[in-house]
Amino acid sequence: MQAATIRAIRSRSTAPRVVPLNRRRFWLICGFFFFWALAIGGRMFWLMIVRHPEYVERAERQQQRTFEVAPRRGILFDRNLKELATTVQVESVYADPSEIADKQAAARTLAAIVHTDPEDQRTTAGAIATRLDQGRDFAWVARKVSNSVAARVRNLHMKGIYFQKEFQRFYPDNDLAAQVLGYVGTDDSGLGGLEERFDARLHGKPGIMYTAMDARRHILGSSERDPQPGQNLQLTLDANIQFMAGQALEHEMEKSHALHGTVVIQDVHTGQILALAIRPTFNPNDFRHATPELRVDRAVSDVYEPGSTFKLVTYSAALQLHLVTPDTMINCSGGQIDLYGHIIHDDKSDRNMGTVSVATALARSSDVGAIKIAMMVGPDRLYHFIRDFGFGQRTGINLPGETRGLLRPVKYWQPASIGYVAIGQEEAVTPLQLVTMVSTIANGGVYMPPRILMPGQLQTEPGQNPPLRADPFRAEEELPDPLPADSHRVISTMTAAEMRQMMEDVVLYGTGKTAQLNGYSSAGKTGTAQKIDPRTHRYSRNLHIASFAGFAPVNNPVIAVAVVIDSPKGQYYGTEVAAPVFAEVAQEVLEYLGVPHDIPIQPPGKTAKPAPIVAEDTSVEDSTADLDALYQAANHLPKDDPQSTQATGADSAEQAAGVDEVRPENTPVALQPAAPPARQAAQSGSVRPPSGSVKPSSEGKSTSVTIMGIKPVPVPSLIGFSVRQVIEKAAGSGLQVEIVGDGTVRQQAPAAGTMVPPGTHVVVRCTR
Repeated sequence: MQAATIRAIRSRSTAPRVVPLNRRRFWLICGFFFFWALAIGGRMFWLMIVRHPEYVERAERQQQRTFEVAPRRGILFDRNLKELATTVQVESVYADPSEIADKQAAARTLAAIVHTDPEDQRTTAGAIATRLDQGRDFAWVARKVSNSVAARVRNLHMKGIYFQKEFQRFYPDNDLAAQVLGYVGTDDSGLGGLEERFDARLHGKPGIMYTAMDARRHILGSSERDPQPGQNLQLTLDANIQFMAGQALEHEMEKSHALHGTVVIQDVHTGQILALAIRPTFNPNDFRHATPELRVDRAVSDVYEPGSTFKLVTYSAALQLHLVTPDTMINCSGGQIDLYGHIIHDDKSDRNMGTVSVATALARSSDVGAIKIAMMVGPDRLYHFIRDFGFGQRTGINLPGETRGLLRPVKYWQPASIGYVAIGQEEAVTPLQLVTMVSTIANGGVYMPPRILMPGQLQTEPGQNPPLRADPFRAEEELPDPLPADSHRVISTMTAAEMRQMMEDVVLYGTGKTAQLNGYSSAGKTGTAQKIDPRTHRYSRNLHIASFAGFAPVNNPVIAVAVVIDSPKGQYYGTEVAAPVFAEVAQEVLEYLGVPHDIPIQPPGKTAKPAPIVAEDTSVEDSTADLDALYQAANHLPKDDPQSTQATGADSAEQAAGVDEVRPENTPVALQPAAPPARQAAQSGSVRPPSGSVKPSSEGKSTSVTIMGIKPVPVPSLIGFSVRQVIEKAAGSGLQVEIVGDGTVRQQAPAAGTMVPPGTHVVVRCTR
């Protein structure tokens, strides 16, 4: 019994003890591992799913570089496929700032080599250091450097300095047709001329190059999307004729010391421009050192009063309307006429001119004869012919900055305007418009719009590069068939033939004798437009614009040439300054083109028909109305004209206020020129002047202009200021400014203190 009890006790003591389970601790441990796994999984999801694109991008930035591969810019050819503007490869220097320890020292070292131009502020040590500090892994050091500069930088073996090939625009003939071609900036964007006008076509589409690199910046491989080159364009210019025009113009500029000169040569049958030369000029390879004035294409953007060359329009209108014939006799009244209180004289040599033929009046450039013929035509019909000849509107030549010129509608003419317009005053034209008018007469009476691009090139989509072929100029005898859509007949073939004969008489017997050629007949018209005398604020006898517009040969015209010389020193008549330029360039061009001679060749140094020079008329007295006429014309240009007000012009101000007509206080309205003075006063309500017109006054008194419903601003005094100061003062007053001439302002319209709407054009005359 006792033994059994002892065994039972031992069995109980040796049996395993069962520990009760702690459930709370269990769930805590499970929860810990669960949330730990959840956190790990969430972090992995965040990194691998949510932020996956970011880390891929960061990896690519570290391991791969992306470069934009510039396209090769299209080539500009002349009509014979001679390169006028092409593209070459040059070196550009860039840095990886993250690899450069001492950026200031590196900038100084690099600037000592790349800063070759003292005026270039982008390659100074300070500018390079700034870019290195601001850039993280890329900064330009110097772009498009010469081979010698690139070699010197490469020899430094500087860490973090690399090289990249870039395209640079190159003009093989330097300043040849510089204003026409334009120039290209560092970023390969066109900044002037045809480079700017057709930048989208010439630029092309850039490509992209992807480069893989290891941690030590070693290139592992690359892939590239090829760039698409720009479109090549073929111009109507002939580089040889362009050179001849430039040389002839330079010869005259050296003799006359004029401010500016322009020569335009046109194919009379197609309107294609063969040469467009401007002096002084600039080198587009180094455009940064050229002033803005040198880069202006004066053939399309500068306007001037054409003077006697505009009489061709007057005579053409009268012949076309059968009002006169070349043999009709006209009384030139002893070389003087009283035009509504304004006395106009012929040249001193013609002060005793009496009754002469119409052809003789044109040959001797009689202002009186032209005015009387214009009064036969009448203002409305004369204005119609002026517009048909292409004046007062853009030609559409595809050169940037082209202006319409200044031509007021007939309803804004003053009584004397019919006379002033007939002799080339109270309007302003461009040299391109002038040569196109002469071509219209030369080709038989059809207006052919001028063109600078060979036909068919703008019909292709940008990026396409159709093959081009050389198209040397060939003298034609007929107009193209069919005619272009924007051409139109202005005068009949008979009228054109009569005008050609009369213009030949100008060269043979009149004011254009210095335009005679050797072996070729020629025809044309001289012009001498007066500028403003700074002392009297009237037309000067010393400041002029000389011009000549003509063509050759006479019976089968090939080329038309316009020559404009601004402010020659010494001799100033068109016959003395501009006509010799025509003779030099026309002679060379006709010989170069192989045009057959149509008159006997004279021995060297002898002209075909030597004769004394007859000076054309330039004397105009009591003509203060002219500047006011230009002021009115400038303020009624369409808003898309480069010289028109863009934001808040006078017209827009009037429309916003609901004003139908605006008239200066105490100023009579414009009258019909053909009406007698007594009748004009009775008709004063029928024709009204434009907004801001000013009454002509020989005493120089100003007249206020009031605009109802608009808060006007006073016109500041601009007399005596430079062009830059005038622009700043006009802008500060909320006005636009139209500048005629160069130098210091000597006259303005409207007068200082005149109240005008904001945005009005103020016209100023400048002289040196």
